[in-house]
Amino acid sequence: MLSFIKSLTRSQKRSIMLVLDSILIPLALAFAVSLQISPIAIVEMALQYIPVLFMLLLLAGALSVWLGVCSLQLSAYDATSIGTTAIFAVLLAATSWGLTFFFGPPLTAGTHVVFGLSFLVFAVVSRAIALQIVQTVYRRADDSLRVLIYGAGATGTQLVSALRNHKKIEPVAFVDDNPVMHGMTLSRLPVYSALHIEDAARENRVGRVLLAMPSLSAPMQMQIARRLQKQGLEVQAIPSFSQLIGEEELVEQLMPLAPNLFLNRDEVSETFNDARASYAGRSVLISGAGGSIGSELCRQILECQPSRIVLFELSELALFRIDMEIRQLAEGSGIEIVPILGSVSDARLLRKLFEQYAVQVVLHAAAYKHVPLVEVNPLSGLSNNVLGTQVIAQEALAANVERFVLISSDKAVRPTNVMGASKRLAELVVQDLASRIPQDTGPVFTMVRFGNVLGSSGSVIPLFQDQLRDGGPLTVTHPDVARYFMTAQEAVTLVLRAGAMATGGEVFVLDMGKPVLIEKLARQVIETAGFTVRDKAQPNGDIEITFTGLRPGEKMIEELTLSGNLVGTGHAKIFYSDEARLSEIEVASATRDLGDALANGDEDAARAVARRWVEGYGQARAHTFNEETTWKTPVT
Repeated sequence: MLSFIKSLTRSQKRSIMLVLDSILIPLALAFAVSLQISPIAIVEMALQYIPVLFMLLLLAGALSVWLGVCSLQLSAYDATSIGTTAIFAVLLAATSWGLTFFFGPPLTAGTHVVFGLSFLVFAVVSRAIALQIVQTVYRRADDSLRVLIYGAGATGTQLVSALRNHKKIEPVAFVDDNPVMHGMTLSRLPVYSALHIEDAARENRVGRVLLAMPSLSAPMQMQIARRLQKQGLEVQAIPSFSQLIGEEELVEQLMPLAPNLFLNRDEVSETFNDARASYAGRSVLISGAGGSIGSELCRQILECQPSRIVLFELSELALFRIDMEIRQLAEGSGIEIVPILGSVSDARLLRKLFEQYAVQVVLHAAAYKHVPLVEVNPLSGLSNNVLGTQVIAQEALAANVERFVLISSDKAVRPTNVMGASKRLAELVVQDLASRIPQDTGPVFTMVRFGNVLGSSGSVIPLFQDQLRDGGPLTVTHPDVARYFMTAQEAVTLVLRAGAMATGGEVFVLDMGKPVLIEKLARQVIETAGFTVRDKAQPNGDIEITFTGLRPGEKMIEELTLSGNLVGTGHAKIFYSDEARLSEIEVASATRDLGDALANGDEDAARAVARRWVEGYGQARAHTFNEETTWKTPVT
């Protein structure tokens, strides 16, 4: 049956409706006449009326085609269509009156009126019956979709009315959280409790659940959707009718927010005009060019008008993206952009690059920096961050570059994790090379240490925003955990300034202001997005904050100096940290032992190297957080 209905062409469907009306016209006329005369007289009159009936059917067919009555779709047969059918019925009554007046037999005016009304009723009822038959055939087919409406409010009931005219979608029941409505019948559908939705879906063979609660906040809808998806149900959310007609924007409510909104201090807003000379006209190599800091280094170096930027990156996708962006920004500037896919541990490739592109400045931002990942992959982290730094630094020294700047991290200070230990070992490698270069005669090797970058990949802001899109909860490791934050823009501006003022061997530390409680940051993200925090004080809030416990190797508060001894540099935001360094023999011993551990795949031996040579490894100080703590205040 379904195959037959689907195979019908538009002209065939029109012909079927013409035949249906041709049957209804004699029936309606017979009904109207039967109200005036006896059944015996009807048989006698029918024989006399056959010629007139034949002419009436021909004219009715022409009128139907002219008015489009036979072309009206069953699924769209609404009040307008009924009005068109009524006009057709009136014209039919007038036609039958004219034919009987001229050709006989004569009928009373009332009979013609009843004929027109009868035909209208028969036509509307027959089309309603035909629509139900067609919908039943479609819904019983294998490709029909039975849906459950979550939300028995105005949107839900209007949705049911709309779906009842759909060929392939059949609403079977409501689900609602309001206990008053449980067990009721609404729009001829039963209303179930949300607690029994799994049973209702199974009993009614439901294929999809439609969330018809547009007034509910997006996080609450996502929480309901996730709960239903865990029960194996497919879920879709329905927008409000005001959105559909354009009174509200039909866009995602949770838009990404600028990281500096969560800085909790004034952003460093300055240029580095006096530092441009150190980079202008130079061939600059940026390792880790596709990362958060690396990509910002590319953008700001571009403003210094170098002769060439070598984009050195291990990730193909990250390199593709930054190459496309920087090429577009550099268009018409005459600056050469060179994308290089490779590892900082590849000495042969680096040697070729330094020679082929006459590299003069190296900004080394490449590193594995995600603490939990490096903690469970210590060999990869130590190899890339320590030995990779050693390789690129030695090749830069051999190529006699002008300047080498290592991008370091606050996690290198008394680290409690492999990532921090690897960054401290990388600092020691660069410090050792710098100590063996005569000042004012050779390359300048230096490093810049700073804290977390807001909005970078893997940082808390993108994580919180992703969790917010999923309806929460936002996860924080500990109520007292706090971090220093900078934006990528201000960090890179200060890095380039520090690199320009370096004379060799310095450990520069950037002014980070005050540490920020991560729980406070989570609350800001929720409230900035227009939602409320669900806690004991506000149990009906939108988003909950949960505490998961400190991860392996994670500190409560990071530190930025080992000694606490800071020396001013003449710039209010840049300081020099006076710290001890290893001798050349000690650094050689550390890197040799680390290389042996990596060659043998021995994680314990690799960690032992870090514990032996990194000061304070695993000995983080206790902390007491308060609002007055700053990056220069020793944490005790």
